[in-house]
Amino acid sequence: MHLSTALSRIAPSQTTAMTDRATQLREAGRDIISLSVGEPDFATPPHVLEAAKAALDGGQTKYTPVGGTSRLKQAAALHFARDLGIEVPVSQVTVSAGGKQAIFHAMLATISEGDEVIVPAPWWVSYPEIVRFAGGKVVPLHTHAKDNFRFTPADLEAQIGPNTLWVLLNSPGNPTGACLPAETLLGIGEVLRHHPRVLVLSDDIYAPINYTGGPHATLANLCPDLADRILTVSGVSKSHAMTGFRIGVAAGPEWLIKAMERLQSHSSGNPCSISQAAAVAAFEGPQDFLGQWCERFRARRDLVVSAINAIPGLSTPVPDGAFYCMVDAAPLMERFGDDAKLALHLLDHGVAIVPASAFGGKGGFRISFAADEAKLIEACRRIAEAVG
Repeated sequence: MHLSTALSRIAPSQTTAMTDRATQLREAGRDIISLSVGEPDFATPPHVLEAAKAALDGGQTKYTPVGGTSRLKQAAALHFARDLGIEVPVSQVTVSAGGKQAIFHAMLATISEGDEVIVPAPWWVSYPEIVRFAGGKVVPLHTHAKDNFRFTPADLEAQIGPNTLWVLLNSPGNPTGACLPAETLLGIGEVLRHHPRVLVLSDDIYAPINYTGGPHATLANLCPDLADRILTVSGVSKSHAMTGFRIGVAAGPEWLIKAMERLQSHSSGNPCSISQAAAVAAFEGPQDFLGQWCERFRARRDLVVSAINAIPGLSTPVPDGAFYCMVDAAPLMERFGDDAKLALHLLDHGVAIVPASAFGGKGGFRISFAADEAKLIEACRRIAEAVG
C-alpha cells in the first residue's frame, strides 16, 4: 500500500463504522437497535418526492453549474433569509453534495500548514479529521455536561492564538444537542472583532430542531459587520429527512464561495440534478410539518433523558436541540475500562451507540433519538439491563 501523508492524518468515522457494524449484525440475523446514526426516521415530505419525480420525467438528468442551479441558489437564499435571518445574494450561496462537502471544501480552500482551528469538544466526528486532512492543527475548546456543553466568549478568547484561522460553531450541536444563546454569540462577535484574521464556520444544519422555545440564533444574523468572514452551512438532510439526497448549502463571502466552487469543480462537479430539484421544493414548499416533527423529537428526547437518568451509573443533561443525548458513564469506567469497550458491550446486548471518545470526549456515549418511540423504549431497557 502507498497512502498519502494527508490520509494518514485522519481516522475512519466511528459513527459510520458503528452503523455499518450494526447493519452487518442485523443481516446476520441479530436483533440490533441502531441509535448510532443521526438520521430522521420520518418519511421525506410528499411534495419533495413529487418534485424529484417531475425532474426525472422532465429530463433534468444533465450537468448543472458546479455550484448548483440558479433556481436552487435562489431557494437557498430564501431559506437563509426566512429561517436564519441572513440576507445574501445568490453570488454568495453555493450548493454541495451535503453539508459535509461544503465544510471540507471550505477548510481545504483556506488552511495552510500550521494554521489552527478552534473546535468545541465534544465535536462532530468529521470536524477534526477534515482540519487535519487539510494540514491544520485542531485546538480543542472543551465543554462540560455541568454547563450543558456550552462555552463562554472568555473561553474562546483564551484559545485564540497568532495562528488561529478558523473557529467552528455548531448550534444546535452534534453530539451534545447544545444551543449557543444569542447573548453568547454576541459575546463571541465582540471577541472576534479583536481578531480580524479569524474566520468562522457556523454549522446550522440542525437549526429547525430547537427545543428552547425561542428563535434560532446564528452569528451572521446577530453580527452582520462580521458577515464577510462567516460561512454559514445548512441543508435539507436533517430538517426534511433527505439524508440520501446529499444536498448542502452554504452562504458566505463571495471570495470564499468562489474558492469552494473552484475546488468542487475538480472534486465532484455539480451536485445531483434530481436532488437539486427536490431541494428547491423543500425550501420553497410547505414548512408547517417542521413544528410537528420537532414536537415528536422533543417527546423522544424527554423519554430518553428520563430513562437514561434512571439507570445507575448513567446521566445526561437535557439537550437544547438536534436529536442526540451525550451520556456520561464515568462511574462505569472502572468496570468496563473505557467507553469503546462499553460500546461493544452494549452492542452485544443489542444496542448500537457511539462512544464519547469518537467525539473528543471520554467515559460515555452518544445516543441518537431519531428513532420511533417503541425502539427507544426497548433500547433503554436493554442498556439498563446491560449495565445493571
